[in-house]
Amino acid sequence: MPRSAWLTLALPAASLLVAIAIGVAWGTEPVSLARAFGDPESLDRLILVGVRLPRVLLGAVAGAGLAVAGAAFQAVLRNPLAEPYVLGVSGGAALGATCALLLGLGGTALLGASLVPLAALAGGMAATAFVYALARAGRGASSTSMLLAGVVVNAIASAAITFLKTLVSASKAQELLFWLMGFLDVPSRASLLMVSVYVAVGSALLLRDAGRLNLLALGDEPATHLGVDVRALERRVFLACSLVTGAIVSVTGLIGFIGLIVPHALRRLLGPDNRALLPASLFCGGAVLVVCDLASRMLFRWLHTEPPVGAVTALLGGPLFLAILRKR
Repeated sequence: MPRSAWLTLALPAASLLVAIAIGVAWGTEPVSLARAFGDPESLDRLILVGVRLPRVLLGAVAGAGLAVAGAAFQAVLRNPLAEPYVLGVSGGAALGATCALLLGLGGTALLGASLVPLAALAGGMAATAFVYALARAGRGASSTSMLLAGVVVNAIASAAITFLKTLVSASKAQELLFWLMGFLDVPSRASLLMVSVYVAVGSALLLRDAGRLNLLALGDEPATHLGVDVRALERRVFLACSLVTGAIVSVTGLIGFIGLIVPHALRRLLGPDNRALLPASLFCGGAVLVVCDLASRMLFRWLHTEPPVGAVTALLGGPLFLAILRKR
């Protein structure tokens, strides 16, 4: 990547750092930064370090993973509408996590981490494999057939989750509903470490293939002539995106539009080069979700309840996406 591109990435990276700092400093209740840093035993220190910081870091990691997965999906399918939620990956992961929670595995741990992320990962990968196989059963995995297959998988997963909610108590169903709307809560250290590792590994795989994703814009046949194994690249991208999305959904629930809007906006600013677009999406996606979560927390002062961050991203991202479609 040229030096100018590295300089261009400095702004997204700085925006993430600024968003994290603001998200930690501001919140529902005012906190004295002087007391927080001066007195390790103060309530301000507990709120700042024990509550806000883990939640903000979770938002940064989740937003980064969803955005880079959306950018990779859009590149490999050559379709700006592609993202984890639309392609059914999030729905499959949510179904896997829902099954694990209903089976009582939420408190079950393996090596200090909950088994729910593993169930979400399995659900996301199963949905990805099903979408890919369904699309390729026709005349190849075109972007249109993949998106249509993703819509079908999402519908099936949503119906299955709705059916499962009817089998549990009203309080448990309400808990599942709130989780499925997308909510950032204070994560345990094990959960935060787990999702960070999954997102880091999946993102590293995607960034490694950024140059090859550029060649796909030429079409399958030209990319093959230039030495790209198109089918192997597709499988790697889908696997990495499933890894990232499954881990995030297992902790935050369904959060839409981050993987759609952020790459869309950055592509208009930075151009189509995935070597710059993917890392920029990583930084800006984290910043956007942290800011949306801060907005959700600040709304508590007027609503006296905290809306799920998934609702905030949908309210902000939906009209923006429609405006982009209208312009184009």
